[in-house]
Amino acid sequence: MTFTLDPRLEADTHPVTEMSLCRVLLSRDANYPWAILVPQVDGAADLIDLDTADRAMLALEVDAVSRALKSLTNCDKLNVAALGNMVRQLHIHVIARFEGDAAWPGPVWGKVEATDYAGDEAELFAAKLAAAVRSEIT
Repeated sequence: MTFTLDPRLEADTHPVTEMSLCRVLLSRDANYPWAILVPQVDGAADLIDLDTADRAMLALEVDAVSRALKSLTNCDKLNVAALGNMVRQLHIHVIARFEGDAAWPGPVWGKVEATDYAGDEAELFAAKLAAAVRSEIT
């Protein structure tokens, strides 16, 4: 079976890397350093749709991406969530938050208009994040 990324996730993100289970993406909202992990399991909408081994792998991969994002940004707080009300496909948000960011201390959704990265900033940040993720899983 071939994995298909939800079209909305495809449109709203930049690619970062692939891990054993997840595709790692960077949100186009440059207001916040924001990674999204998508388990490459067709039909998975909720954590309970993953088998035990995949749930364990997901936890390890969320940990690696969280540590990588924290090391790159030196953020004050990491927000990690699986919501999926707008996009049904299971995906995990890992958002670096800073005291004084546009939405602090509230949630990032709907606070300010999303602004995409300028020029090649997304590709540069995605490359740094991919390298940091690789260093966390080795």
